[in-house]
Amino acid sequence: MSTDATSATEPAKPIRPTGPVLVIGEALVDIVNGQATPGGSPANVAVGLARLGVATELVTRIGTDEYGVQLADHLTGNGVTLSGHTVEPGFPTSTATATLDGEGIASYEFDIHWEPPALELPAGSSAVHTGSIATVLEPGAAAIRSFLAELADQPVTVTLDPNARPTITPDAEQTWAAVKALAAQADLVKLSDEDCEFLRPGLSPDQVAAELLTVDRTRCVVITLGGAGAIGISRAARVQVEAPKIEVVDTVGAGDSFMAALLAGLHERDLLGAHRLEGLDEKALSAVIDYAVKAAAITCTRHGADPPTATDHRRIWT
Repeated sequence: MSTDATSATEPAKPIRPTGPVLVIGEALVDIVNGQATPGGSPANVAVGLARLGVATELVTRIGTDEYGVQLADHLTGNGVTLSGHTVEPGFPTSTATATLDGEGIASYEFDIHWEPPALELPAGSSAVHTGSIATVLEPGAAAIRSFLAELADQPVTVTLDPNARPTITPDAEQTWAAVKALAAQADLVKLSDEDCEFLRPGLSPDQVAAELLTVDRTRCVVITLGGAGAIGISRAARVQVEAPKIEVVDTVGAGDSFMAALLAGLHERDLLGAHRLEGLDEKALSAVIDYAVKAAAITCTRHGADPPTATDHRRIWT
């Protein structure tokens, strides 16, 4: 594949004139080798969605310090709408210091502050996505749980990416209980193989998915397998998609690019909103996972959390 794609300089036009996907969670600055770059899993997902042409609103909390200004400029510059009261003077903007190993794999140390503004569903929203540190760090985690409970009867699809962080939640059993409780409020749950190994040691990805699919609302579990691709398991189908061969620069933000592209693929096929993944058959599931795997692959050929635009994706893979 070509690896000379560059980041978006202008946000893409929405692919469908529906309400936005609402993303809830932390925005922070990644500090890698002394260089500060915008990050935070939910913020990365929001940027990835916007670059793929999906109207996106982000509920987060950042300050007006140097890092907060950098984050706000990055998000709005990529077409992400910031929810009201996201920028709060005096609020300490969160940071994550990343260390890369010899293969470009990142590990993190966090200085996180998470207290979201009031959570409201924008009119016409097709989906709500949340995950990562925001779903386990109080007081914000409690606000998310309460908000998702209010969405039970709303015509909106809920997606979850726990993105487990052992340095923040070292108790795997307790974290798994929290993940299952949130999964009970979600239509789709995305995990990585590393999440599975931490949360449910000794179980295969398929076994982890089977546990989550016992919940009434959860209809699909997608598990990324690093360089081996990803699997998707619903109540009616199981697919496995291989990852393309690439030259990895680093893996920062790859899982977030995958999640954004997964949502964008579902959005394009009109499987979100009141449909709540109805019609997600084997063919559609394979197609959206393939799209997501290839978006993540592009990100791995770049430094940092730099998700592709829809134009990048088409140029490299078609």
